[in-house]
Amino acid sequence: MPKRVLQGTVVSDAADKTITVRVERRIMHPLYKKFIRRSKKYAAHDPENRCKVGDKVRIEECRPISKSKRWQVLAEAE
Repeated sequence: MPKRVLQGTVVSDAADKTITVRVERRIMHPLYKKFIRRSKKYAAHDPENRCKVGDKVRIEECRPISKSKRWQVLAEAE
């Protein structure tokens, strides 16, 4: 089964080897038919502490690393 890959923005890099990534998606409102933004935050593993707040990154699903970390940083997105 292929691993999911998401793209988002780093919103926190305070923890050691961990970043928080906000992933936004656009959905259509069922009644008003207007696109609205929904976002979710993921904790991702960043072993070299390379990512900083504001960076665009791609994260990939992986094995559980800690209680909340199930994603790892693939690369910085362009």
